Amino acid sequence: MILATNEHWRDEKIDGIIYDMSPAPGYRHGIINSNIHTIIKQGLRDSICLVSMENLDFKFHPEENDDYICPDVMIVCDRNKLKGGTYSGIPKFIVETLSPSTAKRDKTEKKDIYETAGVEEYWIVTPQGKSVEIYYLKDGKYTMEQNYILIEDPDDAHYNAETIISLKAFPHIKMELKDIFEKVD
Repeated sequence: MILATNEHWRDEKIDGIIYDMSPAPGYRHGIINSNIHTIIKQGLRDSICLVSMENLDFKFHPEENDDYICPDVMIVCDRNKLKGGTYSGIPKFIVETLSPSTAKRDKTEKKDIYETAGVEEYWIVTPQGKSVEIYYLKDGKYTMEQNYILIEDPDDAHYNAETIISLKAFPHIKMELKDIFEKVD
């Protein structure tokens, strides 16, 4: 008799090492990813590009090995590079929302992978501190272009909840900082 396995089990493979992505991150992680995904999906409505959320593996060296990672949010535009549940092209945009078990890898190994692969824009979102780090690829290296920590109190001198952020490759896709963290307590 074969027992059913957990349908929600996720993993990633980096340099031949498999990383178990279980248990699932906290609910704030999903809310943030959904907020970003929803805004981008609306902005890509008439585009050949697609946005995925936690359900498409990125094979970053398809000609060399079978390593893969599963970004939290990813925009892909070369549909010829989609096969099954994987994408082997160069994503235009990636978001990783930090969780305690993956934070270090998201800020180091995965950031290096995205940089080497040529991903134009990479966001690191931290639910606990309500922060967003935005990196752009320049001359093959990431530079942090923007770094926000949400200040929601309009009476605070540093209030920034209505700051508009747009995607570099898709400047018509805009979101306010507060939209990213909507319904995250």
